[in-house]
Amino acid sequence: MKILIADDEEAPREQLQQAVRRVAPDAQILALCENGLDAWDDCLLHEPTLCLLDIRMPGLSGLEVARRAAALAQPPQVVFVTAFGDHAISAFEAGAIDYLMKPIDDTRLAQSLNRARQRLAPAATD
Repeated sequence: MKILIADDEEAPREQLQQAVRRVAPDAQILALCENGLDAWDDCLLHEPTLCLLDIRMPGLSGLEVARRAAALAQPPQVVFVTAFGDHAISAFEAGAIDYLMKPIDDTRLAQSLNRARQRLAPAATD
């Protein structure tokens, strides 16, 4: 699994990166992005299979990045990782496969990454 992480705050971004490494050591983290514009650019550049996006970021919000990514020929799976519970409906409308609340729980993150793997598995056999 190739992962892009986007969060405008350094500490949560680093915590999420460390959590991914703990629960999915086989995952490849392609990019750590500080804002939505960088997340979008890196999504186009690196073609991740999974994007872990914060909701509120400067430039483009995570929701805007997810909507743009959904239009790609091979869109990545999207999981929102946020401190705000009031955007869940919008997140799922934007195509999210999961919605994680900060601080991240390793068990919950592992469930989310497994969900992404299951959704990606049929594409890998094509």
